[in-house]
Amino acid sequence: MKKVIKTLSILVLFFLISCTESTKQDNANISEAAKEEIVDIINSSFSDKNGEKLEIAYNNTKGIATLEFKGEKIKLIQQKSASGNWYKNEHYELIAKGNDIELKKDGNLVFKYEDDIVHSNLKNKSGQTLDMTFNNSTNKVKVYFNGGEQIELVGQNPASGIWYKYENYELRGKGESVKFSKNGKILFEK
Repeated sequence: MKKVIKTLSILVLFFLISCTESTKQDNANISEAAKEEIVDIINSSFSDKNGEKLEIAYNNTKGIATLEFKGEKIKLIQQKSASGNWYKNEHYELIAKGNDIELKKDGNLVFKYEDDIVHSNLKNKSGQTLDMTFNNSTNKVKVYFNGGEQIELVGQNPASGIWYKYENYELRGKGESVKFSKNGKILFEK
């Protein structure tokens, strides 16, 4: 009787091990299939100067852009471009570089969006320079202190004036006064 119980125990153990290995293999196959199904979709929304809206869903996995414009759903196929993105079909063409967008229908421009960009170059009494490129559409500023590397700061909510920061850097200003600092130490002031 002990032999029978021992034999049955070993058989049950082998059965359980084989089920576990089978489940692991099935899960691995499911994981691989799931990875293939992951789709990289980016949604963007733009409004032009006239208040017209353009909704774009970029499917980077399939190279397709689906647009909603004036109640029409438009599917465009990605084309090779030197820079930026270019999508088209038989009637529409979408050209995008950064956040700037142009949509043409049968060669005619029907929608255009450009970021609100403002450049400012300052020089203080010490001869230091602070070059700034404000993107009012994204609420960010690119700062170049004394011609050095680019530092991108994100807009904050000041009580008045401007306030941008990122990690250790901070840019504040009000009226004609501007201060650029790192770790609380003022690097540039005008």
